[in-house]
Amino acid sequence: MSPFPSLITVLALLVYLILTINVGRARAKYKVLPPATTGDPNFERVLRVQQNTLEQLIFFLPLLWIFSFYISPVWGSGIGAVWIIGRIIFAWGYYQAAEKRAIGFGITSLSSMVLLLGSLVGISLSLINFQF
Repeated sequence: MSPFPSLITVLALLVYLILTINVGRARAKYKVLPPATTGDPNFERVLRVQQNTLEQLIFFLPLLWIFSFYISPVWGSGIGAVWIIGRIIFAWGYYQAAEKRAIGFGITSLSSMVLLLGSLVGISLSLINFQF
């Protein structure tokens, strides 16, 4: 199998790690001590970026691997790279204002939907050709 899906997985997790570190930094900056999850709106946006990315990773990572297995590891990785770029755009926008998160969210959502549909097609074709 191609190493590209592994690279995309590691890069996606690296982005998540950076977003998690940003939460710790925002806690210190805005004086929101654990276990509090509310306080300054600037802190809350940083926390939501990290939480939303975690929610999206659960959907994205299995689809990346299923698509890569049944369709193409190169195409899956390319779509995965677009997903990562979308997450970065999402974070930058959301850190500024909640209204600015839409473009990044749209990019990641579209990428995930392509992976989902491709995975379903790949699995379906495999089932059609399956020999009992």
